[in-house]
Amino acid sequence: MRGVNTDGQRVTRPGPGSGLRRLAAPAGVLAAVVGAFAYVGTVDPNEPGHYPACPLLRYTGVYCPGCGGLRSAHAVVHGDFPAALQDNAMAVAGYVLFAVVWTVWVIRAARGRPLRIDLGPVQLWAAGALLLVFTVVRNLPVGGWLHP
Repeated sequence: MRGVNTDGQRVTRPGPGSGLRRLAAPAGVLAAVVGAFAYVGTVDPNEPGHYPACPLLRYTGVYCPGCGGLRSAHAVVHGDFPAALQDNAMAVAGYVLFAVVWTVWVIRAARGRPLRIDLGPVQLWAAGALLLVFTVVRNLPVGGWLHP
């Protein structure tokens, strides 16, 4: 739908069905995430043989930052949040971060605005350092409570 703004310039206004089109991408991402969590909730990663083992853990005995992530997702699906935190606390933080970013994305898309995540070098280095510290601590005897 086209119109003219107060400066006499032609502008395009969204049509009646454009709101649904703007929400298609966030809805598609949510559907994929819900499908993945439904699969992991159905196929228990605690039973051997369903998922491949972490190669780093298998060959070195070192827990990577993702070790226990599937078990954590399984516990979240079943509402066992203490077990989810025990399996992989960083993954649970990632699930919460995803939920927040997805909600902001939906709100901005509904208003016709793009989602902008402008992370600078400081934020990226901080995230990397946090993952590194998590990985190191969970592999120390002191961090035994972070083992999946």
